[in-house]
Amino acid sequence: MTPPIVKRYFLAVDRYKWVIPVGVAVGMAAAGVVVSQPEPSAIYQADATLVSNRPPISFSAIGTEVRQPVESLTSDMLLPGELIEAVAKEVGIDPRELASKTKVDVNVPKAVRGQTPGAAEVAVSFKDGEAKRAKEVVSQYTKRMVEQSRLNNSARLRSVIDSINQRLPKVRQELQLAEQSLEQYDRVEGPQLLAAQNGSLIGAITGSETQQRQLQLQLEGVNAQIASIERRLGLDPNQAYASSALSADPIIGSLRAQIQQIESQLAVLSKDLRPEHPTIVTLKKQQQAYEEELSKRAQEVIGGEGGTAPLAAVRQNSNLDPARQQLANTLVALKTQQESLQQQLIGTVRSEQGLRQQYSTIPNKQLERTRLEDQVKLKKALHDQMQAKLVDARAAEAETVSSLSLAQAPTVKQSEVKAPKSIPVTLAIGGLVGLLVGGGLIFLLDTLEGKFYTEEDLREALRQRDVTILGALPLVKVWHIDDSPVLLKADSPYVEYYERFRSKLRLSEGKARMVLITSTIDQEGKTVSAYNLAIASARAGKRTLLIEADLRSPSRSDYVGIAPDPDSLIEPLRYYGQISECIRLAPEVENLYIVPSAGPQRQAASILESSEMRRLLEDSRGRFDLVVLDSPSLSRCNDALLLEPYSDGMVIVTRPGTTQESILTEAIDHLTESDDHRLLGAVINAVDIQLPRAVEDAMIAGSYDSSSNNGTGADEELKEVTTSSRN
Repeated sequence: MTPPIVKRYFLAVDRYKWVIPVGVAVGMAAAGVVVSQPEPSAIYQADATLVSNRPPISFSAIGTEVRQPVESLTSDMLLPGELIEAVAKEVGIDPRELASKTKVDVNVPKAVRGQTPGAAEVAVSFKDGEAKRAKEVVSQYTKRMVEQSRLNNSARLRSVIDSINQRLPKVRQELQLAEQSLEQYDRVEGPQLLAAQNGSLIGAITGSETQQRQLQLQLEGVNAQIASIERRLGLDPNQAYASSALSADPIIGSLRAQIQQIESQLAVLSKDLRPEHPTIVTLKKQQQAYEEELSKRAQEVIGGEGGTAPLAAVRQNSNLDPARQQLANTLVALKTQQESLQQQLIGTVRSEQGLRQQYSTIPNKQLERTRLEDQVKLKKALHDQMQAKLVDARAAEAETVSSLSLAQAPTVKQSEVKAPKSIPVTLAIGGLVGLLVGGGLIFLLDTLEGKFYTEEDLREALRQRDVTILGALPLVKVWHIDDSPVLLKADSPYVEYYERFRSKLRLSEGKARMVLITSTIDQEGKTVSAYNLAIASARAGKRTLLIEADLRSPSRSDYVGIAPDPDSLIEPLRYYGQISECIRLAPEVENLYIVPSAGPQRQAASILESSEMRRLLEDSRGRFDLVVLDSPSLSRCNDALLLEPYSDGMVIVTRPGTTQESILTEAIDHLTESDDHRLLGAVINAVDIQLPRAVEDAMIAGSYDSSSNNGTGADEELKEVTTSSRN
C-alpha cells in the first residue's frame, strides 16, 4: 500500500507537471552558462616563512619577558589594515583585493615528551596572475611584519617604562611617609621602649616597692608610739594638742588661778551668807567675768576650738603638768610624722602604679613599632624593586629586536591548473540539480496550498478533532452523456456506499430524523451527497423528504425528474406556506419526496427564518421517516446555522483536493465548542474507488468522467455535466 505522503506527493506532481521540466531546463541552462565560461589563466603563488627570533645577547630580564611571543600572534595581528594599505600602495593593488588573496598561518609545533619543541613559524602566501608581482608582495609582507614586530616590542617596553615612571613617585612618597611615621613614633615612645629594654623601668618599679616597705615599717612604728602615748595620756592627738597649748599659756593659767580663788571664797562665804548678799553677788560677777575671759583666751590659743567647747572642758584641758605636757607635745609630733609618712606612702604607690601601667603598654608599643618598621621595609623593597625594573627596562631598550626573522626567502610556483570542464557531465549535473529543485518546489507549493489531497489526510484531520466519519462516498463516474451523478438506478455499483452512510447516520447518537447536509466551501459535493442519501433511504422503504434549503442557488430537482415551480421564485413565502403543494413526489424513485428550492433569493436568510419555513419543517418531521436538508456551504453564508436548530444534527461533506485545511479546522472548532450546535459527523466525498473490470465493461459505452459533479447546489461543473447530457 502506498504511504499517504507519497500518494499526496504524486498528486502534487500531477497538478504541477510544468515545474519539473522548468527546473530541469533552468538547471541545464545554468550548467551551460558554467560550461561557456573561459578557462582561468595560470595563477602563481608566492610563499615565505618567518620564524621566532631571540636576541643573541641579553643583559636584561625584562626585555625577554616583554617581547611578544610568536605563539600569541594571530592573522589579524600580523596583517593589520595599515600594513595591508602600505603594501597595496607599494605594489599598486587594491587593498581589498590584496587582503582577499593573502593567507597567513601561524604554526606552533606540539611539545613531545622528552624533546624540546621547535620554533613557531609564520607562513605567508599570496596568489596572483603575475609571478613577479606575487613575489614582490610576499617580500614586502615579510619585511614589514619583521619591522612591525620590532616596533610592537619597543612599544610594549616603552609602555612598561612609562608605567614604572608613573607609579614610582607615589611609591617614593609612601616610603617617605612610612619613614616619618617610624621616626615620630621613636621620638615619642622611644625612651619608654629603651627603658624597658635596658631594665631601668623594672628597677624603678622594684625601688618603689622597697621604698613602700620601708615607709610601711616606719609608719607602723609611729602608730605604735601614738597608741602607747594615747593610752598613758588618755587623750587623742587633737586633744593633746589643745591641752598642751592651753596649759602652756600663762594668761589662761592666771585666769584659772583667779577663778579657783573666787570659787574658794564663795565656798567659804556661802556657808554664812545668803546668795543675795552683795559680797556673794560681787564674787559671782567676778567669776563670770573671769570665765568669759578664759573662754576668749582659749579661743585665741587653740584657734576657735575653745570657744565652742564648754568651760569645764577648757579648764580640764588646761591643767596639764610639765610631764604630761611633754607627752602631749610628743603625741602631736608623732601625729605629724604619721601623716607625713602616709602621704609619702600614697605618693610611692601612685608612682609604682604609673610605672606598672607604662610597663603593661610596652608590648603594644613594641608591636606598633614593629608594624611601622615592617611597613618601611615593604615600601623600601617595592621602591628598590621598581628602581631595579626601571634600570633593567632602560637597559633593554638597546637590546630590542623583532620577534620574527626571515627563515625562507619568497619563492614562486604555479598553482595547480584545473582540468577542462566536461560538457556532458556538467549538463547532466545541472539537469539533476534542476530535477531535485523542481521536486522540492512541488512539495513546497503543495504545502503552501493548504488543501487535503488524500483520503488519509482528511481522516487523520477529522480523527484529531474527534469528529465521527460517517462514510467514504465514491467518485461517481458518468459513463454516458445521458447519465446523472444521482444514483437513480438501483443496480448502480455506488449504491452500497450510500447505504453504509445511511446506516451509520441512523445509528449515530440516537435516531436522527432530520439531518442537515452542508460543507465548508463550494465544490465539495454536498448537494449530490444529499440527493443520493435521500435516494438510499427511500429505497430502504423509508418515507424520505429532501428539502432544497439552499435558497442562494437554483433548484436541482431535475435530477429526479421534477420541474421547479416558476411561481416559487416570485412568491417564496406563499410557496412554502402551501405545504401540500411544495412537497413533490419523485416519479423515478419510490418513497422519495422533494421540496424544490425557491432560489436564488436575495433575502434567503429572512425566508429561512420565516414562520412558513418553520411550519414546513415541523410538519415534515411528523410525516416522514427521514428529512434531508440541503443547505449552502458554511463559508458562503450562515444559512446552515439558521436551519440547524430545527434539525437533529449536522453532517459536513469534505472532498480531497478541494477542502481547505484552515477552513475545515475553524468550522469544526466552532461547531464543537458551541453547545447550540450538534455535529453528527462528516463524510469524505469523491473517493476514487476501483470498480471490478466486469462492472466497468458493462457500464462503458463511451468515455466520460464527471469527477467534478460533487459541487454545491450552484456547482458550475455539475451544471456543465447536466447541460452536456441534455444536449
